[in-house]
Amino acid sequence: MEKVLITIVILLCIVLIKKIPFIGGNITAGLAIAGLVTMLLNGVFNPGTWIVAFIDGLDRMAWIMFLAAFGSVFAQINTELGAVDTVIGALNAKFHRRPRVLAVCIMFVLLLAGSLMGDAVAASTVIGILTFGILASMNIPLHKICCLVVMGASIGSIMPPMSQALALAATLAGADPDAVLNIGYFSVGFVFLAMAIYTCLFLVKKDNVPGANPEVEIKLANETAGQILRENWKSLIPVMFLILVVACRSFDFIGIDLGPLILQNIKFSINEETTNLYALMGSTTILKGCTNGVVISIVCAIVFSLVFKPVRENFGRIVSTGVKNSMPCVGIQIACSFMLGAFYYCGSIEAVAQFCQNLNNSILKVGAGACLMVLGALTGSQSTAQNVVNTFALPILTATGTNPVFAAVGGGHLAAGGMGLPPADLTTFVVAGLISAQFKKDCDPLKSMFWMVPYSLVMCAVGFFFWFV
Repeated sequence: MEKVLITIVILLCIVLIKKIPFIGGNITAGLAIAGLVTMLLNGVFNPGTWIVAFIDGLDRMAWIMFLAAFGSVFAQINTELGAVDTVIGALNAKFHRRPRVLAVCIMFVLLLAGSLMGDAVAASTVIGILTFGILASMNIPLHKICCLVVMGASIGSIMPPMSQALALAATLAGADPDAVLNIGYFSVGFVFLAMAIYTCLFLVKKDNVPGANPEVEIKLANETAGQILRENWKSLIPVMFLILVVACRSFDFIGIDLGPLILQNIKFSINEETTNLYALMGSTTILKGCTNGVVISIVCAIVFSLVFKPVRENFGRIVSTGVKNSMPCVGIQIACSFMLGAFYYCGSIEAVAQFCQNLNNSILKVGAGACLMVLGALTGSQSTAQNVVNTFALPILTATGTNPVFAAVGGGHLAAGGMGLPPADLTTFVVAGLISAQFKKDCDPLKSMFWMVPYSLVMCAVGFFFWFV
């Protein structure tokens, strides 16, 4: 556990102390050095072993890198078709004098998207990508835009009905899922209300009106929102198609996952055995990142966009620009892959879990909560934190008298809160990359994560409340 803390302190020092020669303030260098320090502190000196851990980390992070690249291409398509201008113009027409209301409305839309998709990455890429322009026109710093979008989508991802965190926690605690989800509407609603106030006080000021940033052009400025949408609705068709694809795969009663369905029907023989493209990709290291549900849904939307003549005629340039714009973000993710691979190879994840298991019952709740937060921060995943910690913590809590429903609600909130903490919030890496690609300027993901800390603390406070109530 001490080795884990030393690594995190070194990472934060490199990122925050810009006066350190050559590497100060460099996120990529900080993540790579954190991985190297983890290896050295655990006595792993063989470079060949470092490469093995690096490949494992790349395999775990591959879907994020593919998502950044394909998401950037899809963003370029929407720019080409004018979807971004349509959304910016409509929002400006509706809220140009009420910037704080506009920001909260954007968060609420992301909340709804996350609650229906059950995934923060999906909500922030499908819906959030259309809001970057209007937020940038309000002269809000890019890292704060990233924070606002990720915060709305993350709150939505735990909001019922499609709440992965609460559903998993209910299963691990043996609690009634419906009872857990019913409480979730109120507990997550409280978090949203708190974050709406936080946004109005610290992220958006009254002078952050649309158009305050002259570098971001607001087209269609002299029309009403209704006129803009009536005249330009066709530009939103690719986005609506993507929403439809994601919705179809998210709801069990529909059960249509378009991307895998297409790939599974592309069959061929290897060594006299019949397989399909989806199975082959899913079993191939790193390449299996392309089979992630959100990634493959975006690829479907990109292919669908080819029905539009401007996309067909400029497809080569669109892809080239999109991929090129995503490279700075992908570089950071590659460095993060080394750090993550080192954590897993050296047993840092198991060390945190073991620390929690060795606690006595009197401080189990505090220890388990702290471990959920640390693991969420290290892995960027609430499901990983829950599977490692809540697998044993929630049954112990219920066995010692904690209400199973309250145990599940608390566990889900703590894992979701930990996921938003520095240094490995995957959703922030994705959104920061998309913002950097759209505006061709650096969007610091670590800065965004620090602005996300109040969200994480409120989410975790709600979790501890239900554990100690």
